[in-house]
Amino acid sequence: MKQRGRHRRRRRGRAVRGFLAGTALALTAAATMISASQATVADGPGALKPLTSSASTAALRLTEEAVPPASLDRLAAEMGPSVGVGEALSGAGRSLRDAAGCTRDEREALPVSPTATRAYCWNTDDTEGWEPGAVTTSGDADDDGLWGAHRVIVSGWSRGSGPVADRGLARVALVDADNLGRLPYVWALLAVPVDGGRDYRGLVSQVSGMAWYQDKLLVTADDGDRAALYVYDVNRIHRATVAGEAVGRVPGGWSAHGAPYVLPAVASYRLSGGSGAPRPATVSLDRSTAPDSLVAGEWTLDDGDRGARLWRYAFDTAPGRAGFLAGDSAGRVAATEAYRTKATGVRGVLSYEGGWYVSRGGGAGDGHGTLWRQDADGARGVRCGADDSRACWSPRTESLSYWAQTGDVWTQSGRVLFALPLASIDRSAK
Repeated sequence: MKQRGRHRRRRRGRAVRGFLAGTALALTAAATMISASQATVADGPGALKPLTSSASTAALRLTEEAVPPASLDRLAAEMGPSVGVGEALSGAGRSLRDAAGCTRDEREALPVSPTATRAYCWNTDDTEGWEPGAVTTSGDADDDGLWGAHRVIVSGWSRGSGPVADRGLARVALVDADNLGRLPYVWALLAVPVDGGRDYRGLVSQVSGMAWYQDKLLVTADDGDRAALYVYDVNRIHRATVAGEAVGRVPGGWSAHGAPYVLPAVASYRLSGGSGAPRPATVSLDRSTAPDSLVAGEWTLDDGDRGARLWRYAFDTAPGRAGFLAGDSAGRVAATEAYRTKATGVRGVLSYEGGWYVSRGGGAGDGHGTLWRQDADGARGVRCGADDSRACWSPRTESLSYWAQTGDVWTQSGRVLFALPLASIDRSAK
């Protein structure tokens, strides 16, 4: 029986690989029908321009603000003991659909080139009304690629419809990636303590950027104040005790808008610059620098005439500061490197070994997006094949996350979570 089951798994694995290969062929054929005006980019974004003036770098400065420990302790005392990632994953009751279970419309989110080597689709019943955002993994969190005994993917989502009071609420799916043939997941609401830890509100954010480093999860924020990033401690995951759509303390316990778990923020980073200060719209982790760093990119208009700024912050190496950014005694965090790209409408950004990978969404009528590798010498764009077609990338990937242990880049677009080797991106970029 064990031998038969192993053969069945092998056949299914071949079927999935064949499905992905067939999808790539179909998308490549479709790409050849894209008009030259849509698909060909004669002039790429060019070389990155370093930003070195004091005014340019001062605009990128952040200020750290910790949630008072007394507030976190009070909330923990009220809600009950925290659980870890592993314990939360043990309650994962739903699984993503593998590539063979994705619909034709969902597969449109896959890139034409390079080919996705793994693809999964989210269930429609528990993502209806939610917009997908950033992705990060335990490959970011720790250099062995594991968190405890588990390989984990974290997927961000925000509420895009429903009652006005609920719109913008943010949550993450903790995905058990130990067995890439089956990805079970569980939801946790992202929250911010209020009233001295006696209650919490939901974070309002598109979750367009997210990075997991050590025991901290850094999430982009756009909820109307000057908060640029919120920081979450993955060791402080609390159980919601009351099912329902409410958020926070309710009669009989605590509610998390239907999620079984809550993550309360432990700190935030606020914009320190003036009116020209860019808000990080996308972030990712770079483990190829010393120390490890958080890279960020700003949002600009898709068809605007101003390119985006790209920059990085160093992570702190001081004892007790794991997962926080390096700052001065007043909590001010300065960018250690900054550039401007001519690319507009930047969606995701990734930096590794000196190269910056920038994804752009598909414009009106374009369908697919573009992906560029830039450095100080120039830019190379992913191509669909032998021609100059550049509209080869996924239509809308909010983030790019590199799992160094496997060499794969993970991202998501629409209801599709997918991965492909970074080496294949480099080979396709010419």
